[in-house]
Amino acid sequence: MGTLRDLQYALQEKIEELRQRDALIDELELELDQKDELIQRLQNELDKYRSVIRPATAQQVQAQQQNLVLQPDQHRSKRQAISAEPTAFDISELCHVTLPFYPKSPQSKELIKDAILDNDFMKNLELSQIQEIVDCMYPVDYGKDACIIKEGDVGSLVFVMEDLKIKI
Repeated sequence: MGTLRDLQYALQEKIEELRQRDALIDELELELDQKDELIQRLQNELDKYRSVIRPATAQQVQAQQQNLVLQPDQHRSKRQAISAEPTAFDISELCHVTLPFYPKSPQSKELIKDAILDNDFMKNLELSQIQEIVDCMYPVDYGKDACIIKEGDVGSLVFVMEDLKIKI
């Protein structure tokens, strides 16, 4: 057996080795946390794009148009939500409606598109529908202390706040 001094030296080496391993574990845990955050952000972005871009095969389009039963190898996409009020409109009249267009900067277009994709109800719209909404939106300026929307009110408009100036 070694002397007391040899044992103390060996103990000090083991303690130092454990400190180094603890430091390495701390660094790896930090790196893992950062990568988990990155994966979560990328997953959220991927979910946004998947909800907007749904490639349809010719068979799926034909089945939808003819209201046919899907074949076993085809998959029906699950509906996220449906919301509508009864209307007396004739659907054929809506085909001839031309939507207004309001010019915007590329930054404003991107802001509106991002807001739509962040909205749980609207994020499942088709890309063409999102583009139509972006094109139809127009700027409105409200004065100080103006009530724009009140919680609980029935609404039929979409608001995207582009510039917020608050004085406290």
